Formats: sequence, structure tokens, C-alpha cells
Amino acid sequence: MAGYGHRRVLHEVDLLVEPGEIVAILGANGAGKTTTLRAICGSIQRAGQLTFRGRSLLGLGAAEAARAGIAHVPEGRGTMGQLTVAENLQLGAYVRHDRDVATDLERVFGYFPILRERRKQLAATLSGGEQQMLAIGRALMARPTLMLLDEPSLGLAPLVAKSIFEIIGRVHRDSGTAVLLVEQNAVAALDISHRAYVLEAGRVAVSGASSELKEHEGVRRSYLGY
Repeated sequence: MAGYGHRRVLHEVDLLVEPGEIVAILGANGAGKTTTLRAICGSIQRAGQLTFRGRSLLGLGAAEAARAGIAHVPEGRGTMGQLTVAENLQLGAYVRHDRDVATDLERVFGYFPILRERRKQLAATLSGGEQQMLAIGRALMARPTLMLLDEPSLGLAPLVAKSIFEIIGRVHRDSGTAVLLVEQNAVAALDISHRAYVLEAGRVAVSGASSELKEHEGVRRSYLGY
């Protein structure tokens, strides 16, 4: 269960992300998708059972969840516009205490070459697609075990969104990072994910393998348009 103040948004949502999986969350606006990610990363009130790698997350805030290995890329990207690209990426590594940050910075630049070109630019001057790349790159700098992605294609041109999804898939293949993906583009979300959940009014209405949900009549009619 989770919500804002006295308003409960999630009601007994039963959700699992296995190590190395990409899991998608689908649903209409207001279904509780973003709230689910916020509950996991500790930025809102929540109750019930919430565990990550055998450890309870209840009582942990966002910073502690990040140290535990959860990286959150919020809807709207959340980049620090007054900082440069390089500074934003370095900020992503604030939870780390090792000396291998430079190696991961090069890895991020390998995924997003445009960020190397823009590394001295203020984040606020980037295009929407570049800001999304920066937000994902910043999350990767934390070396997360689980990455929460909230609407990564929001507001992007189709070709840019396609590129973002390709990079998400590549990152997953390279590192095995588990991904929990909230995405309005249900076709793209089911194409990239192993399993998916459909939320309705703060509850899980349908769940299963992504390939099965593509053939589910209700999912097809409501979210896939055929």
C-alpha cells in the first residue's frame, strides 16, 4: 500500500522483479504506475511488505534505497539543469565509494556518444532526447542492481524513443541490471520486457509473460490498439 498523505493510491499491489529481468508496468493515467516506482525507491509513504535482495525497504528513504542498489529515473528526467552534463553524471556516482567511477563514465559515453560531445554543456540546454539519455546515464553511474524507469519515451519523437529503448536493451544485456519500466507505449514496453503487470485503480488487474499479454484480449483492446 502507498499514497500521499491520507490519500491511498496503491492497494495491495503484488509485484516481483527477478534478478536480470525487465518487467513492465502498464496502465491508464492515474492507475498508480508512477506511485509504484516512488514507493519502491522510498520517496513516498508506504506500508506492507517491500523487500529488495532479502532486505526490507520499509523505513528506508530514497538515499538509502540508492545505496542499496536502486536507481530511479523519474518521469520528466529530473536532471539538474544548472549543472553540466559531466557534473550530472558525476552526481550519479555519489553513493559509491570505489575508485572506478572514470571507467563507468567512459561506459556511459559509449552508450551515449552525444553526451561526450555535450559534457561541458549545461543540462538545461539539451534536447528532450539528450536529457533522457543523461538521466539514464546518471542512473547507470550508481551501478544499480535495479533501475526504475518512469516513462522514458515521454515527449520524444518516435525515432528518438526507439533509440532509447534499444539502449535500455543493450544496457540490460551488457550488465544484467534488472529494470522495472513504466511506459505508456505498451507495444514498446511489451517488446522489451520479459513480464508485465497491468495496474487499474491501484491494483494489479492482469499479469504474465509479455508475450502472453500481447495476445490478451483486454490488453490488446485497451493498450495495444488492435
